[in-house]
Amino acid sequence: MPRVVLWDIGNVMVRWNPRTLYDKIFPEPVQCDRFLSSVCTMDWHIAHDLGVTFAENRARILPRFPEFEAEITAWETRWMEMLSGHIEETCKAMDDLHAAGVPQYVLSNMSGEVLDQITAIIPAWDRVAGRMISAEVGRLKPDPEIFHLACNQFDLRPADTLFIDDSAANIASAAALGIHTHHFVDPTGLHPCLVGKGLLKPV
Repeated sequence: MPRVVLWDIGNVMVRWNPRTLYDKIFPEPVQCDRFLSSVCTMDWHIAHDLGVTFAENRARILPRFPEFEAEITAWETRWMEMLSGHIEETCKAMDDLHAAGVPQYVLSNMSGEVLDQITAIIPAWDRVAGRMISAEVGRLKPDPEIFHLACNQFDLRPADTLFIDDSAANIASAAALGIHTHHFVDPTGLHPCLVGKGLLKPV
């Protein structure tokens, strides 16, 4: 049974979706769809998670899409508008785990430029004993190497660790290494998982 929890951040601790911002910018849904599928795409955004600055990454696409300069720049200047608050069930679980003496760590694909802004809106962030951010190590989940790095940095054994993430690919990669996993798709399923894994007592 696991004795330690390793958390993801985006869509586990906080709700993040670029559409939350760009639905405000583009009056028509089809315009928003087109922008997010051809200009500021997830493939383009991955560079931020690898440590490329917003300014550097913006410069890569501005020459191709000069008509969208304001919208591309908003990816940085209005970043926090992509978030729609912390996830209450997760923060409650983090408090409960802390009270139960369960160590908690973070492994997240994220730009270092926005980390402090994001953690500031997570009420239970002070329960985290350590964190590894992809931009700081130049590795991305689901690359197995980043899990090895996290286990080494936090002195974790896979068999003792429960990894919680919203990405099926990340979950599969962790499970292949012998790490316990919980695919976070519904916040209400979190507490039953933690009870089932013996980390929390039934209410």
